[in-house]
Amino acid sequence: MLHEVVERGLEVRQRYLFVIDGSKALRQAIDEVFGAQQEVQRCRKHKIRNVMDYLPEELKGQVKTVMRAAFRLDGNEGKGKLKKQAEWLEKEYPSAATSLLEGLEEMFTVNRLDLPGSLRRCLCTTNVIENPQSGVRRRTGRVSRWRDGRMVLRWAAASYLDTEKRFRRIMGYQHLWVLASALGRNRVAEQAKVG
Repeated sequence: MLHEVVERGLEVRQRYLFVIDGSKALRQAIDEVFGAQQEVQRCRKHKIRNVMDYLPEELKGQVKTVMRAAFRLDGNEGKGKLKKQAEWLEKEYPSAATSLLEGLEEMFTVNRLDLPGSLRRCLCTTNVIENPQSGVRRRTGRVSRWRDGRMVLRWAAASYLDTEKRFRRIMGYQHLWVLASALGRNRVAEQAKVG
């Protein structure tokens, strides 16, 4: 999939912010195709859900609150709070502690990039891509027989175009220039002028 978007013209030498659900295969593919210097943000909603799967009901609310509060802090301080939470969980719920610490650096990428709060809220989850996908599922869910691969592609394209009509601007869109600057896009433009 990533090779295909590169073949369609996406520049591999630029820095991007990839927001992923934590798939190790997807993380490895990003490194292979775009290089290890890329910024990767792990979806916080997926992380919370994964940690909650290892906890009893009576602890879920407390741990979820600690995680959400840590995500609002400066990156180093937030990571410190989550490490303390993992230490506390380690004795009784080691799987929850392991899940909490796995990919911890990438949970705070948007904090490290010092993005505005409104933009952080939008870019710390995979909702931006999951919402269009759910729209496509709604529009194709009743199709019980696909004639061939071309029919699938036509329906997927038509469904995305129909779903696109209901798109709203992402929260914090006015501050996307801050993200572009954090990724060095202003330097790329300046270098293009000089060259």
